[in-house]
Amino acid sequence: MFFQRITLILLLYTIATISSEAANYTDYLPKNNHYDSSIPTPESILGFGVGERHIRHDQLLAYLQILANDSKRVKLTEIGRTVQLRKQVLLTISSPENLRNLDEILAKHQTPLTKDNDDPLVIWLGYSVHGDEISGSNAALLVAYHFAASQHKDVNELLSNTIIVIEPSINPDGMDRFVNWVTTHRGTEPNADSNHIEHHQGWPDGRTNHFWFDLNRDWLLLSQKESKNRLAYFHQYQPHVVGDFHEMNTGSYFFQPGIPSRTHPITPLATTELTELLGGYHAKALDKDNRLYYSKESFDDFYYGKGSTYPDINGSVGVLFEQATSRGMLKEGTNRLLTFEFGIKNHLTTSLSTVKGAWENREKFKKYKRQFYIQAEEEANNEDFKGYLIHEADDEYRLTTFLQKLALHQIKVYPLTKNFEHKNKDYAKGTSYFIPLAQRQYRVIKALFNQQTNFRDNTFYDVSGWTLPLAMNIEFHQIDSTRRLELSSTPWKAAAIKSLAEFDDNAYAYAFDWHHFLAPKLLNQILTKGIKVRVAPKSFVSHIDGQPRKFKAGTIIILAGIQTQNNWRDILMTASRESQIELSSMTTGYTPKGIDLGSDSMKRIKPVKVLLLGGEGISDHEAGEIRFYLDDTLNIPVSVIEKDRIGNVDLSFYTHIILVDGNYSSISASTTQKFENWIKQGGVVFAQKRAAKWLSEKEILKTNFISREKLEKIFESDNLVYKDREKLRGQKLIRGSIFESTLDLSHPLAYGYNREDLPVFRNSTLMMETPSFPFSSVSKYTDSPLLSGYADKRLIHEFAGNSAIVAHNFNKGRVIATTDVMAFRGYWYGSAKILANSLFFAKAFDVPPPN
Repeated sequence: MFFQRITLILLLYTIATISSEAANYTDYLPKNNHYDSSIPTPESILGFGVGERHIRHDQLLAYLQILANDSKRVKLTEIGRTVQLRKQVLLTISSPENLRNLDEILAKHQTPLTKDNDDPLVIWLGYSVHGDEISGSNAALLVAYHFAASQHKDVNELLSNTIIVIEPSINPDGMDRFVNWVTTHRGTEPNADSNHIEHHQGWPDGRTNHFWFDLNRDWLLLSQKESKNRLAYFHQYQPHVVGDFHEMNTGSYFFQPGIPSRTHPITPLATTELTELLGGYHAKALDKDNRLYYSKESFDDFYYGKGSTYPDINGSVGVLFEQATSRGMLKEGTNRLLTFEFGIKNHLTTSLSTVKGAWENREKFKKYKRQFYIQAEEEANNEDFKGYLIHEADDEYRLTTFLQKLALHQIKVYPLTKNFEHKNKDYAKGTSYFIPLAQRQYRVIKALFNQQTNFRDNTFYDVSGWTLPLAMNIEFHQIDSTRRLELSSTPWKAAAIKSLAEFDDNAYAYAFDWHHFLAPKLLNQILTKGIKVRVAPKSFVSHIDGQPRKFKAGTIIILAGIQTQNNWRDILMTASRESQIELSSMTTGYTPKGIDLGSDSMKRIKPVKVLLLGGEGISDHEAGEIRFYLDDTLNIPVSVIEKDRIGNVDLSFYTHIILVDGNYSSISASTTQKFENWIKQGGVVFAQKRAAKWLSEKEILKTNFISREKLEKIFESDNLVYKDREKLRGQKLIRGSIFESTLDLSHPLAYGYNREDLPVFRNSTLMMETPSFPFSSVSKYTDSPLLSGYADKRLIHEFAGNSAIVAHNFNKGRVIATTDVMAFRGYWYGSAKILANSLFFAKAFDVPPPN
């Protein structure tokens, strides 16, 4: 241990760059404390004072490791690794006795329902979920040191009955992306000019993780590995209070409760009351230094996917903190010169006031948590339905992923043991499950399945609709009675990898269905290995193991007679095993019904080469969603090229170009012409939102957009007064809602879908008109399209019946467009498949627009 500590110290001194005399840590910490001199201070290890430089993630971890080695109050736990293999860690701080008995204490925390006990209070402090909001991670250093080293009698007493959990960097990859930018561009002399490059990050910025996802939107959706890694420990610790530390672009300091009318109705009123109780402690602490702050305006507690709101449906009290950002070392702010040190001090102050307020009111917080779960069971029993029946017969992967998300949220799901009839439809065991409301995670279930469309306040900081089964296109129904519903006595657990059917080495052809979510992954894998593949444009029947079986349009066919590689069967078998997708072996090309396998109508599928346009002005969130789906989920490489470079790129190297929401006005006329020629010669472009509108303006996409002026006219403002401004603005926006569309199931872009209804996510009022020529609408919005979330009824009326997805020829090429977000936040499995279909089946349809 001694040599490990010496190595860490030497490493940090080697890599640290000391620009001036180190800042003193005592400038931050409470003045009435005495600290154990045997516990190293941050600056003694880092070689610079906290706030003097932006600390990198490796430096942060190295100091915390030394702290854990030298203090009996501290335990460092690795909870996982990021995509870039940086460690995610938790620092648990308590008395030595509590740490020795930590497993036993946490086990008791799993069922805090009925009786009072002396279990410690648990406070979870999470910092810098947005990697460029870096004052939080730097404050975490000081919080950790304070509680590890303080000898004050109040701290000793507190730690004997409290467990403090610190997540010092929620987003390590984004943190280092930001720190590297600032460190690269800062000068010897600090520069407060907001125009300086230090304050303007490149694309993508440090806010997001490796795949450009906002991790502060992923607590509920769990698409990213950082979130999955954390959640198991969150439920293990069962905190009473959660602090969530951020930065913002305004000039003051914010702490919740925020605007009361914008709290989700599932959240108990007592949560807001306890948040206000803590607010008094924050105000008192900030008042001592005359620091500006506000509390009951801005932000909200509605969307449960954030670090300050997810705790509210898990028996905790989550509190958001927002510090006015210096972004670099210092910047001119609205009220004063913002320095990095100033922001760190504010977050340290409210971290300590959170602990103090929770500690001095510990019985209230413990009682609240116990009552939270008692009330949850009572409310579940008072509901007018018993739970949700879910069903998915065609795509085992999508169903399993859905069930895994529920399990991560500690929700119990029970398999049906007998077929069940509901409203004249049979739900088969093996593909159908029941989720009872009457369980500990009642409020989480309500949050995930909620389809609220009417709201007291129509202004939202984030999305208003996020219903998980709609996003993943899982059939679900409320069940009024469990009579005749026969269930397993044990909840669902992920099964072991299944064994696939024996591979026939002498088959005439092989086939696999396209409805499996990972079918595009298998297809791309075998295409890149040189295997020749075709797709069936119509259904047919073939004999499998002597029995007739119907194959739907979109079935992938691999014919033995056209392969040229000697080991192609081995490649195919290996790919099938890795993807867990069953291959059907066919002994003849002759079919008893439908097209024969050797028919010329079988469309050849060629390998794809994908270009995703990025760069300044392009939505890194939407680009990241598509990159994550194609690259991480389907293992299809995506070449990201900034739009400022696209004019110098040979487009003939690519088969597909994907354009996401963004500002494309800077693209020159010559580059636009080059792009247009590429499509005419056979390229395929997929565009969403403003990218689709840009294609329409350039007359590449042959449909018009409903003008902003027309939409403005549907909102009357003659009789409104000034105070109605914000309400009117909210009515004109769609911040994030779920709409229902109807798919043309006969269209090749709908291969793999078995139901016409397809929920789609939209977060803008961009609206395409239905093209004037036939067969160009792949899907249209229904007459009453709003499924979940807020949209003004006047806007809903405008959307009804219009096109959601448009696709047509452009000479030899194809244009596919939508104003929805197909792969929203990585969990929108339902519509994401349209993207994969656009890659592989764009040339399978033929819709020439009129001349």
